[in-house]
Amino acid sequence: MDFMFLSRFAPQLLSVLRIIAALLFFAHGSAKFFGFPAVEGMYGIPVGSPGGIAGILEIVGGALLVIGLFSRLTAFILSGLMAVAYFMVHAPQNFHPILNSGELAIMFSFVFLYIAAAGPGPWSVDASRGKA
Repeated sequence: MDFMFLSRFAPQLLSVLRIIAALLFFAHGSAKFFGFPAVEGMYGIPVGSPGGIAGILEIVGGALLVIGLFSRLTAFILSGLMAVAYFMVHAPQNFHPILNSGELAIMFSFVFLYIAAAGPGPWSVDASRGKA
């Protein structure tokens, strides 16, 4: 079967990718600071700690990406955050991402890097402002 018909939906699917990735990312920050969703060991992280700083970026950056505001800059910063998180937290445990539980950090890093390059898609505040 030829799936070329999907290419006409590429701009909208870029928006969907941005929104879903941002919601998943936001959940990490909300678990750290708001206890929702409740994740054992995540709630109550000190704001000034590396995990707390990451949590702030997860909440603020996740919210900005959900609505598509300042998308390219936000996605670029979050891509870097996830690269740093991978090398600080996961890589020292083991070389292989499947063994060090770093697959999600890598995936977020590259999805955000793609969004930084491709833009937020048509369903975004940036697009409505002509800044996409």
